Amino acid sequence: MSDRHRSVSGLQQHSFTAMASPCCFHLPEETPVELITAMESEVWRIEQKYSRYRDASVLSQINASAGGHPVEIDNETQWLLDYARVGFEQSDGLFDITSGVLRRVWDFKAGLLPTAAQLEPVRRKIGFDRITVSNHCIALPEGMEIDFGGIGKEYAADAAAEIARKAGIVSGIIDLGGDLHVLGPKVDGAPWTLGVRNPRCPQQASASLPVYQGGMASSGDYERYFERDGKRYCHILNPVTGHPASHWASVTVIAPNCLLAGTLSTIAMLKEEAGEEWLRAQQVSALLIRPDLSLLSLTDG
Repeated sequence: MSDRHRSVSGLQQHSFTAMASPCCFHLPEETPVELITAMESEVWRIEQKYSRYRDASVLSQINASAGGHPVEIDNETQWLLDYARVGFEQSDGLFDITSGVLRRVWDFKAGLLPTAAQLEPVRRKIGFDRITVSNHCIALPEGMEIDFGGIGKEYAADAAAEIARKAGIVSGIIDLGGDLHVLGPKVDGAPWTLGVRNPRCPQQASASLPVYQGGMASSGDYERYFERDGKRYCHILNPVTGHPASHWASVTVIAPNCLLAGTLSTIAMLKEEAGEEWLRAQQVSALLIRPDLSLLSLTDG
């Protein structure tokens, strides 16, 4: 078999690239090829529909209309916006899909710190509570935009998993660039042992977690960052201050689905030191890693 579709230890692994990430389905050997194709197609559908890099995407059309007439949206987009609103409200405004405009002044490739004068006009274009969503229409104020980058892969992982589950697949893992949805335990009933990246050496694992079912996602300061005067500046940006999160090196959460796991891990990063108690209140399992690589484990309940 090719690297794209091969069998290992009783599982077939189907690899592809989507959403600018390496993706892999780990499924039972007997999983039909047609089902795997449908799952991959669903991931591509979601990318094409919601990528801000595609001019014809729903998101690009919404953003292009900012300051103008409302844009009609379908049920799926309405659901995602409703989800984003709950995340915004439950995080006291830290989880905000309008905060992507901060990339205009944070250049992680050049490693340049924006000045207060550069940040302030951009910060004024942030605020989910300024968006109008009603009667399946959305209207953005002029200069604002929305970005599903913080929920797109997680939502796609859950969507692909749902297709598998409806077809009767009860074991396996959907992995979209490290955002995971575990369909169910191994065939023998044992949990999957899933590694948590070492944030200072991402090709290695700092720890491993047993997962029977649900979503697992991590947020960390190691994907896009630069260092200046001994301080690390990462791409997880606080929409209130305009500056990067810095208290945790990474936060990994296990939740009922991948979308929730990703949202909770991001919010915990942005809540800084308060992220620990906030996650305890959510009653989920999590592993928080400090910049000195010491570990803090939280168990469900």
